[in-house]
Amino acid sequence: MLFHVTMDVRIPQDADQAKIDDLKAREKARCQELMELGIWRHIWRVVGQYKNVSVFDVEDNAGLHEILMGLPLFPYMLIEVTALCRHPSSSRENDR
Repeated sequence: MLFHVTMDVRIPQDADQAKIDDLKAREKARCQELMELGIWRHIWRVVGQYKNVSVFDVEDNAGLHEILMGLPLFPYMLIEVTALCRHPSSSRENDR
């Protein structure tokens, strides 16, 4: 299943910078790992915000839930999820 996921990262101003830097590095590594596996298919920044729009390809809702909760920055995120399905006009055969 494909999911459109918006992640709005909200780190408190008084957060420990060393801890946040570590979380950001781990988040980037996890994102790249999931992209290599074909799970995190796309990621885009939202201009002017600490926010991204992503597309995930997972088996089901529970699988996506597990992935999102496992992200290092999850405690600082507001997340919105929309399930997607292939549009009949799509010319991409690999969209499910």
